[in-house]
Amino acid sequence: MADPQSNATPPAHPEIPAGAPPSGVIHIRHRHTDRFTVVGNHLAQHADLSAAAIGLAVFIQSLPDGVSVTAKALALRFREGETTVRRALNELERFGYLARPRVPLGGGRFATRTLAYDNPGRVASPPRGPVPAPPPPPASKAPEPPPQDRPDPRARRSDTRARAHAQPPAEPPPRPRPRPGSDGRHHHHRPAAERPAPDSRPVAAPDTAPGPRPDARPLPRPDTAHPQPPAPPTGRAGDLLARLRLADARLALSALDVRRLAPAVDTWFARSATADQITRTLTAGLPAEPEQIRHPARFLEYRLTHLLPPPLPAVERRARPAPFVTCDGCERAFRSHDPGPEARCAECRAEPVAA
Repeated sequence: MADPQSNATPPAHPEIPAGAPPSGVIHIRHRHTDRFTVVGNHLAQHADLSAAAIGLAVFIQSLPDGVSVTAKALALRFREGETTVRRALNELERFGYLARPRVPLGGGRFATRTLAYDNPGRVASPPRGPVPAPPPPPASKAPEPPPQDRPDPRARRSDTRARAHAQPPAEPPPRPRPRPGSDGRHHHHRPAAERPAPDSRPVAAPDTAPGPRPDARPLPRPDTAHPQPPAPPTGRAGDLLARLRLADARLALSALDVRRLAPAVDTWFARSATADQITRTLTAGLPAEPEQIRHPARFLEYRLTHLLPPPLPAVERRARPAPFVTCDGCERAFRSHDPGPEARCAECRAEPVAA
């Protein structure tokens, strides 16, 4: 009595058929006559789908049309959560077993429809039900020949092309020349009363001399085939800008750029800046050599405009002292702005001159 024993009757199993494999599953098959779904092995044995995705695909294929198969509806039917169901539906959509297109309803409204495919990539089977018979052909139309007797349109086109290349094109018949005094059109003979009266308005005589008038002079045409390059600017500013490519090859400027930037360099020279100072300011702090300067003219224009030094303050000029001169009377040195031969100091000018 120590070992637990069960009083339940063991279920009755069918006998294992002869020739069954020694291991693995053994199928006990039953022929279904109703309430069954045909599932292809491409789905049941899919190598990349998860078990949840395969199970949902089989369940969806067993449902009739019109049943909701959203993630929330399927989560209420199975034990798996909505996240697992949504992930399985995404797998089926990725491998083509499901499609959820947006269909316009009109008036700016859209709806998402779900399409389930039994075998992705195959043509859909025709709808079930009686197929309507095709309408009878009209009586006036002749019966078409059987498919084997129909001429191939491609062969007809090739024969037409071969005949067109073999036979030369027929020349059009010569047009009849109009008789003198006739315009070539067929006029019906009408009585004189019904004929239109001739136009009595004066007609301007055509210009028989289409050439240019003797007083007209041809306009000079610019030489567009060989345009003349602009003359490079001269002066210190032009020389400085042209020599920048010697300091750095990325600062090569065209003649138009040099002409446009020369006034800004002249402003630097007007503010007592030397050529070395301007060159050092324009070439200092350039990016590393592999990096290119896309617009050297704009780069230099920015530096010439934003780094312009202020003008120097005006220097007060002091009066220079008078030079030293020697007094003719006492031989002493004194300062005087009149260094003449008879320069005298203040003391000698105060004494009376001896007669």
